[in-house]
Amino acid sequence: MTALTPVERHERRRQQRRRELIRWSIRTLVVLLVFLLGIALGQALHDNPKTGQTITVDRTLHIPTENPASTAKP
Repeated sequence: MTALTPVERHERRRQQRRRELIRWSIRTLVVLLVFLLGIALGQALHDNPKTGQTITVDRTLHIPTENPASTAKP
């Protein structure tokens, strides 16, 4: 086993700190993404009507009446 020079030790520590920073950044982004997806799912469930409730829509159908004088004769 060879001993590392102070410069090599410093470089290894720097690389290790950089790797740890990248790992924690990825973890933080994953947690944030899961949190935001949870909020989106909660909003989607809140916006939809609850099951078991009936929604009734009333519409009036207007049928145009024809003028008997304008009917075509065969």
